[in-house]
Amino acid sequence: MLLRALPALLLAGGWSALHERAHAALDTSLIERAAAEADLHSVLVWQGGRMLLEHYRRSKDKPVGDWFAREVTFGPDVLHDMRSISKSVVALLVGQAVARGEIDSATPVLDFYPALADLRRSGREGIRVSHLLDMASGLAWSETAATYGSSANDETRLWWDASPARYILDRALVAAPGTVWNYNGGHTVLLADILVQRSGRGLLDLVRNDLLEPLGITHWEWRSGAHGQPLAYAGLRLAPPDLLRLGRLMLGGGAWQGRQVVPAAWVAATLQPSMTIGKGPLRYGHHWWAGQVEHAGRSLLWIAGLGNGGQRLVVVPELDLVVVFTAGAYNSERIGPIEGALLRQIVAAL
Repeated sequence: MLLRALPALLLAGGWSALHERAHAALDTSLIERAAAEADLHSVLVWQGGRMLLEHYRRSKDKPVGDWFAREVTFGPDVLHDMRSISKSVVALLVGQAVARGEIDSATPVLDFYPALADLRRSGREGIRVSHLLDMASGLAWSETAATYGSSANDETRLWWDASPARYILDRALVAAPGTVWNYNGGHTVLLADILVQRSGRGLLDLVRNDLLEPLGITHWEWRSGAHGQPLAYAGLRLAPPDLLRLGRLMLGGGAWQGRQVVPAAWVAATLQPSMTIGKGPLRYGHHWWAGQVEHAGRSLLWIAGLGNGGQRLVVVPELDLVVVFTAGAYNSERIGPIEGALLRQIVAAL
């Protein structure tokens, strides 16, 4: 299998040799075969100040909200769905708002919704902004790939409902807030709504002026749901090199070209996730995933923004490494293990 052969091929000449062969000699057959096998639309590897690998291919894609898949020739300027990496981006905006004093992560969520005072019961009054960030509200919520788009999937309501706060916060409380992790796109919708309330600015204005433009990112989209409002949990579309810039921002402790874009304390807290997913080894915090990868006999921390269909922004701080994958395997569980194996092989080959 090509993915198993990849490390040996890379080690034979090193990443720089592969990069020179791929770009100077236009020999991209190795990466094209790997991308075809895994249906990857792009693979980018950046380490220590330089791009070691940047590869794109033509493939089918179905952006969020589109009815039909279409053939796309992907490249460095072509926007791609980020899906749930959008959640990680919203969390960075929350970090900025916390630093400005607009939001206190210890504030009960229902304090932002006086019209929902009737929900201050059964323990819901104990749900805080920090619990939303960690996907640990304790509220019942189900969104699986198998039920996507159906009434059995709670996320479906987020596509159609312009004001879903009551729906989200009126779910049964099945665990004490802060004790159990459960993935919930509704948490991101609430965080975005609180951001808009407290700042007096729209989500697109916040992301444009406070995060993307300071990184030099001007070509992007944020898609809306049926209600015409930005899909906070899944609507962002970026070109892969610009997604990689977000990873470099995290490596830099929230600083970019001498400017502190995201508070260093917020990034440091993101690198210390508070929630364990099931029995491990994955962890979660501040809307970012975390795990371990083996390198030279050591287990190294990675953090990542992960999106439906194979969208991956992986940062390995100890290796000064950022890896980006984009793909079109939406609502499929097969792509995760494939990209996980490829990441391990990339790290081993460095």
